[in-house]
Amino acid sequence: MPVRPTAARSRTTAPPLLLAALLTVAASGTLTACGGGAGSDPDTLKVSFKQSTDNNVRVMDDYLADMKEQFEKAHPGKKVELLPVKAPDAEYYTKVQQMLRSPRTAPDLVYEDTFLINSDITSGYLKPLDEYLDGWKDWDHFAETAKAAARAEDGRTYGVPDGTDTRGLWFNKKILAKAGLPADWQPRTWDDLLTAARTVKKKVPGVIPLNVYTGKAAGEAATMQTFQMLLYGTGDGRTGPLYDEGSQKWVTAGRGFEDALRFVRTVYAEKLGPDVSEALDPNMQTHVRGELLPEGKLAIALDGSWLPQDWGEGAGHAWPTWSEELGLAAMPTQAGQAPGRVSMSGGWTWAVPAKAGNPDLAFEFIKTMQTKANAMKWYLANAGIAVREDVAEDPAYLKARPGLAFFTGLVPVTHYRPAYPAYPRVSTAIQEAMEGVTTGDLSVKEAVEGYDEELRAATDDQVTEG
Repeated sequence: MPVRPTAARSRTTAPPLLLAALLTVAASGTLTACGGGAGSDPDTLKVSFKQSTDNNVRVMDDYLADMKEQFEKAHPGKKVELLPVKAPDAEYYTKVQQMLRSPRTAPDLVYEDTFLINSDITSGYLKPLDEYLDGWKDWDHFAETAKAAARAEDGRTYGVPDGTDTRGLWFNKKILAKAGLPADWQPRTWDDLLTAARTVKKKVPGVIPLNVYTGKAAGEAATMQTFQMLLYGTGDGRTGPLYDEGSQKWVTAGRGFEDALRFVRTVYAEKLGPDVSEALDPNMQTHVRGELLPEGKLAIALDGSWLPQDWGEGAGHAWPTWSEELGLAAMPTQAGQAPGRVSMSGGWTWAVPAKAGNPDLAFEFIKTMQTKANAMKWYLANAGIAVREDVAEDPAYLKARPGLAFFTGLVPVTHYRPAYPAYPRVSTAIQEAMEGVTTGDLSVKEAVEGYDEELRAATDDQVTEG
């Protein structure tokens, strides 16, 4: 996912020459040996997944090896062939789509990012799973918000989520204490958050009061971790302030959209955030988790549940005392209106290609991976957030690592992006509007006008008024 860097959420993209080489390989048909489509061995299940580009990270490999062993033991005579695709996100998406186009190359099961799953659904690459899900009792344990992540515009479900992530406010306890803010600081409104940042700026000079990602360089971190965290907290009366499910149309910028942009503008106009040049640096996310937070240079960060991955023993930025130095607070709704908290989630799903040769066997493998015990094993190995409610309530899971109970507690108030085919262009339009108000080159009104124009172009004018 272009947002969180775990289980196939890489932080980098390949250089142009490498990307060209990968596309050439995909187009040449060298993936045909991977196929699990028509004419394939009915006793061999082919499972395609994203392998980490870091040779030292084998979380997915080890987990699937365990699942393979369990499955083959429970299904005598059946074999599981694991087909890793070692590539950053963009190249992985390209390779997967190449494989899904033909029954000669399609695997029986594929790992799909919720960010782009609807593009593959629209292209006819994936099989709806409703006939399987209707008879699977474990599906009742999945959170409704997670189920919606793989539900298409046609109302059918095309994937089973294997975990998620949530977002909230990380804060440095020492910095807030110096500013006179309470140790259990929990903002109730946007004004509370901005007031805290202003207080830090006044009383603790030399640190960045608040970081919210913004602009095109930040990509989805700007759109999702900042803008939609704000937008879904405005309480504008819609369940989907970017996309209206009822009319199946995208929503033009309304009052909530404008208020979210004003918040971003306030942060940077009042110099409550990093310098604009730093905020628009493509490496800002790396700076936040690798330097600014660990070195005590940032007071409050609106960020994701996955940050501790970088701080563990042997990780890139080991920080064994992070749980003692940092506090956590939910992102509040704009005026404290119900439910009072807001979060956004991403994640990945297991999907069955439309041209898979063994779809029934593929779903049996999903069922193996998604027992309560195996799901918990994956959540903990991958630093993910549970989407099975029975796991989310299990004390063994909640006590497994610091912060897990907090971020899991945000699942009931979380939202997923409307990741329909037009979404990538809509997301870019949001980033451009954010960048305009961040730099001051655009007023909020001008940014909104530009967004609406881009939205109409991106969606072939399939919009409803916000």
